Order: sequence, then C-alpha cells, then structure tokens
Amino acid sequence: MGIMRVLVVEDEPFMAEAIRDGLRLEAIAADLAGDGDTALELLSINSYDIAVLDRDIPGPSGDEIAGRIVASGSGMPILMLTAADRLDDKATGFGLGADDYLTKPFELRELVLRLRALDRRRAHNRPPVREIAGLRLDPFRREVYRDGRYVALTRKQFAVLEVLVSAEGGVISAEELLERAWDENADPFTNAVRITVSALRKRLGEPWLISTVPGVGYRIGADGGELERG
Repeated sequence: MGIMRVLVVEDEPFMAEAIRDGLRLEAIAADLAGDGDTALELLSINSYDIAVLDRDIPGPSGDEIAGRIVASGSGMPILMLTAADRLDDKATGFGLGADDYLTKPFELRELVLRLRALDRRRAHNRPPVREIAGLRLDPFRREVYRDGRYVALTRKQFAVLEVLVSAEGGVISAEELLERAWDENADPFTNAVRITVSALRKRLGEPWLISTVPGVGYRIGADGGELERG
C-alpha cells in the first residue's frame, strides 16, 4: 500500500498547518483547504484516501461536504473534526455519513491512529484491480497504468474509465455514463460525456483504447479505433 493521502478541511491556518506538518512526519500526505469551496475544488481534481472535515468552516459547511462525498459513492472515509463535544452533535455527524469523530483539542497522535484505523478498514473492503488490453485500473488507490506507464487522470476521467472498464468490452451508452459518472444535477443535453471521453482517449495515448459505436455508445478494448474528431 502506498502513502496515505488525506484532505484536511480546517479554517484555522495555524492548526491546519500544524496538522499537515505533523502528519507529514508520520508519512501521511495532507492537502489543506481553508473553506468549503476550496475543499470541493480539491476533491474534484485529486484523489484522497480520507477526508478530515471541520464542521464549522466558511462557504459550504463540513456537513455539506460530507454529504457530497457520500453522494459521490466513492466510499471515501470521513473523519469529522470539531470543537463541539455534545452527543447530539456527534449523532448528527454520524448521520451524515462520518466514519469517525474527533473533538478539539486533540493530540496529533490520536488523529494519526484514527486515520490509520480508517485506512485499514477501507483496505479490507478494497475493490479488485481490473485489467483489460494492457490497462490496469486500481479503484482503491485510484490509479491507472497503461503498459506499466502511470496515467494521470482527473476525477471525472477516472470515473468514466472505471465504468467502461467494468463493462469488460461491452458497449456503454452516453446516457449510462452520464448517470453513473456524473451527479444527479448533470444536464443530459450537454456534450460533457463526449468531451470527457475525448480527453480521456488522449490521456491514455495511442493506440486508442476507447472506440465510439455510432448511435449506441462507447466501449474499451484493444481495437479502440480512431480518435473521435470534433
């Protein structure tokens, strides 16, 4: 298992930096977000093993971010970080989908122990690595390799590729991709699927692995055909 990577959402700069520096000493990589909007942006472009959320932050609250993570279906564990220590506050947090709860003030060592426990628990539920046509996709680490070469993908590109790979060469319609890789607010009349698939093809490189079945959808395999134009 590689190094753990966590997102720490905390609006108090000194505490956030202390947490980041302390985790770094424990070989845990941490990105910081001081408000809800920054947190959502980081979650959209990076893959994290665990989210550490302060509930009371500017912009979308920690509760709202937890809800978004749960709704995404990523299975990312959530550790709530808050000054509130009342039982009903904790019950609310767990009700939102939090996996653990830590109240301030706390010892960094306790945070590290809880993060490692969450990571072990997640590892026990690790989905299988999938391979097709020289492509290796690890849903747990959210990593993709093609013929041994690491391929950096955005979160959305990874989601689309995961759906295509899970079909094992079967055709997936644009409507199904939109339903499974986007949220419920996605506009079915946009070109989001076509644009994302086109960008994904280019990221994976030649020879092309994803082919378009006109009027039906997309499939992945060794005979990816030519790059869709336009």
